[in-house]
Amino acid sequence: MHESVNGDLSARVVVDTKTLPWTPSPSGTVWRKRLHLVGPPEAGQVTSLVRYQPHSEFPLHDHPDGEEILVLEGVFSDEHGDWPAGTYLLNPEGFRHAPYSRGGCHLFVKLRQFPGKDRRHVVIDTQNLSWQTREGRAIKLLYAQVGYADSMRLERWPSGSRPGELKYSQGAELWVLGGAFEDERGSYDAHTWLRLPPQARHCPRTSGGCELYIKEGGFVYLRS
Repeated sequence: MHESVNGDLSARVVVDTKTLPWTPSPSGTVWRKRLHLVGPPEAGQVTSLVRYQPHSEFPLHDHPDGEEILVLEGVFSDEHGDWPAGTYLLNPEGFRHAPYSRGGCHLFVKLRQFPGKDRRHVVIDTQNLSWQTREGRAIKLLYAQVGYADSMRLERWPSGSRPGELKYSQGAELWVLGGAFEDERGSYDAHTWLRLPPQARHCPRTSGGCELYIKEGGFVYLRS
């Protein structure tokens, strides 16, 4: 059986994840809020929030078309290490692990959206990564690789920022990590997910500042 959650890639999507209920995974101790799903419920292409209860674990598995994880709270672990809040992981095709969490954790996760066996395996402690200034915005680059269209970064907009008109020729996804911003279409506070289709543009502003995860160029790897 195939399912679709926000599967229309031509649509502008805004999800206040605070209003979504947690639903159980087959493990019974790992819960999720699905923001995007195309395909079988447990083997489709998916973007979701994931919550591990204390002492949760998954059996050993691999990741066809890769996996991306941003640890939001707590400590996420596997046999390769312990990954505290602020850790960014890109696990490419061929990667296998048996994840768990001793004390529980919250994650932002993307599955089956990173085809290509020569993608780099990326592990970044973003807390210790320096901010770089670009066009008046502070940026931490998470991933960009020659031969692939997608790139991921963190951005911090200080109080009172008005970046001007931002254009996303290849589409973009934004996850509000903290603070809030608004544009001509609405307001978006912490834990809001936006997906803007190719050629989208907006004029954002923030009164109190905000921090964002931003992904551009990923639409070419998404199914509808």
